[in-house]
Amino acid sequence: MTKKVCLILAVVLMSQASRACDDNKEEELAIQQSDEYFARAYGFTPETWNTLYHKPSSSLQDALDVSPYEGRTLFKRPQSSNNSFKKYFNRDQEDHENHGRFAFAGLGANIVNTGLFNNRYTPANTWRPLITLAKRIPISVNPNFNNPLGSFDPCNSNGGESGICTSGSVCSLFGGRPSGPCDQGQVCCINVINSCGSIVTLNNTYWQTPPTALRSPCTLTVRMDPKFIEQKNNPICQIRLDFVSFTTSQPTAGTCTDTFQVGGVSNEVPTICGDNRGQHMYLHVPLSSNNPTDVQLLFNFASGTTISRSWNIKIAMLPCGATYLAPIDCLQYFTSTRGRVSSFNWQDVAGARQLNNQNYNICFRTELISSQKATRMCMSVCSATDGDAFSITTPPAVLLVASANTGFASAVTTDAMEAAQNSAVGATYTDQSRANGITVATCLYDYLLIPGGRDANNVEADRYCGNKLNPSPGSVKFQNVCTNLFQQRVFISGTDTNVQVCTPIRPFKLTYQTDGQETAVDAVPATNTIQALADVSNTGFCLEFQEN
Repeated sequence: MTKKVCLILAVVLMSQASRACDDNKEEELAIQQSDEYFARAYGFTPETWNTLYHKPSSSLQDALDVSPYEGRTLFKRPQSSNNSFKKYFNRDQEDHENHGRFAFAGLGANIVNTGLFNNRYTPANTWRPLITLAKRIPISVNPNFNNPLGSFDPCNSNGGESGICTSGSVCSLFGGRPSGPCDQGQVCCINVINSCGSIVTLNNTYWQTPPTALRSPCTLTVRMDPKFIEQKNNPICQIRLDFVSFTTSQPTAGTCTDTFQVGGVSNEVPTICGDNRGQHMYLHVPLSSNNPTDVQLLFNFASGTTISRSWNIKIAMLPCGATYLAPIDCLQYFTSTRGRVSSFNWQDVAGARQLNNQNYNICFRTELISSQKATRMCMSVCSATDGDAFSITTPPAVLLVASANTGFASAVTTDAMEAAQNSAVGATYTDQSRANGITVATCLYDYLLIPGGRDANNVEADRYCGNKLNPSPGSVKFQNVCTNLFQQRVFISGTDTNVQVCTPIRPFKLTYQTDGQETAVDAVPATNTIQALADVSNTGFCLEFQEN
């Protein structure tokens, strides 16, 4: 028996010594594998330069001078100590008590009973059937000696799903599904949560609709803590949500009755609803080892509706210093030379789709075009069959009807006239049909901001709204139509065609804003509120973008 123990210890020490010199190489390999994964997952090739223009800073002083659009500096992992067991057998009493880390009962037992279930799930989930089995597992030499639990690196399954690399036993412990191989005998573990009130700590987890009747609210907590073994080597700075599918009830007059909200992040995330398949969000996470922040995803469902709600949301945890992090003030981030961008809930279907209270930035990484950085980005409205690819506010169209007999006049807004198809670019216009002229808002409350946007004739405008993408403000036109009983007077502002709009201003960025109502806005001089017409059947926007 003594000879067997000595033999095991000799093997362990030899394995440890042989890998001590390769620590840095393995860490570099893990980073390369991670970047390659995200290149496949998000459709871009990592460049030697950073998220927009410049090479990532390599020192702290350089980091202090970096623009917010240049991303964060590369995170340097601490060098491995000579004792590879130290990070698993933690002697810190506070860490052991608060986080359920490793005890001293043997390597094999600790792989199973490491506190992986501690502080991760709801208090009701306390059943641990493997706790006695853990005490029987003998010490064994794991091929991935520097991380017996697995690398937790991202991977793609045989079916194209995203997962993490770990051992088959740990995958089962976390409730995952092995699907395809990883290096060093590990498996690509696919993690799926299909319940309300659950807690997630693993990268590449899918939150799917519960199979039973939905309850409201339905929440999911993304718990982040650099002390967790699955996050220790890669502290998290951002979370990317990909809506593989997303269907809730449509808004009422632009306001969501079913709501999806996010809490615990440092950037502004709007409330959304409706159909959002294919959309994404970047959530910016305050990084703290002393007081880590939990991120909450929350669905609330209105009563009295029979619509079938469903979702499948991929939750990707992005490590600090990665080249694919979004700029700090961006909710959406696109990293390709061309593609499609649309407002939340836009679909090529008839009917109102625009959401109220949207205020966020959409950013685009400056890509290489023929080995040169792109100098401008151009946008055109998407081709739509049943829906409207650009409909933000209802442009001014007022019909004055005067009775020939009484002289009584009334003002009527309508979307049935030709004027409702025209654009309105200016933030306000003057209603000359009224005494002394009245200032009326157009692109003041709902608009898409394209800094430096201009057409082929170099006509430039920043704000775009109405029903056409066109920087030309047009002019006010009067039309008089007389009949035996009525006189009609119409004024129209703007132009009636969509054009391509390009901007040379880098970093390329759009800002989308809507107010909290679709009804008319009353003028309130005391609060400097300018009146605006009611919006009718607005859909939001869908644009094709191309860098060149």
